[in-house]
Amino acid sequence: MNNMLEYEIDLYNSGKKLICGIDEAGRGPLAGPVCAAAVILPKDIIIEGINDSKKLSEKKRAVLYEEITGKALAWSAEFVFQDVIDEINIRQATHLAMQNAVNALSVTPDILIVDGNDKLEFDKIDSLYIVKGDAKSQTIAAASIIAKVTRDRYMTKLSEKYPQYGFEKHKGYGTKAHCEAIREFGVTDVHRKTFMTPKVLGTAK
Repeated sequence: MNNMLEYEIDLYNSGKKLICGIDEAGRGPLAGPVCAAAVILPKDIIIEGINDSKKLSEKKRAVLYEEITGKALAWSAEFVFQDVIDEINIRQATHLAMQNAVNALSVTPDILIVDGNDKLEFDKIDSLYIVKGDAKSQTIAAASIIAKVTRDRYMTKLSEKYPQYGFEKHKGYGTKAHCEAIREFGVTDVHRKTFMTPKVLGTAK
C-alpha cells in the first residue's frame, strides 16, 4: 500500500499540506458527459483497497465511494456535457471539468496531482501530472473512484429516459450493442456528435 503514498509523502515533506488528487471518467464514451473529481484526503489516512477505479468491481467502488466522501477533507465532482465536448474537443472538455472540480472545493489546495500527461495549466495552483497516477497515488485513485461512480450513476439514470440504448449496461461506451442501438434508433441529443464516425454509424466503406 505504501507505494500508493510515495508522491504524497514527498509532497508533504516538501511543505505541502493540502494535496488534491484529480482524475476523470468518461473520456472515451460515445454519449454523455465527461466527469472529473477532485479529492483532498487527510494527511495520515490509508484507505484499504483503493486502486484505479477500472480495476475494481462496481460494488467495491460504491463502498469505497462512501468511505472516501466520508473521510475526505474536501471533494467535488463536476460534469462537462456532450454539447461542450463537441464544441471544444474532449481534451479541453476534460480539463474544464477538472478545473471546475477544483473550483468547487470548499478549501484551496496547495498542489494538484493529476492523472495523465496533458500538462494543461490550472488557475493559480501548481500541478503535477503523473502518468497512470490512478495506480500510483492513493489521492488520485480516490478521485478516480469518485469520478467513475458519479458518472456511472448519471448514465444509469439517463437510461430511464433512453431505455433502448442500454446506457445502464455500457455507460455510453462504444460497445457492439451500443453501436447497433445507434444504427437502429438514431443519434440522440445525449450523444457526442463528433464521436459519430462512419464506423460507429455503420456507414464505413
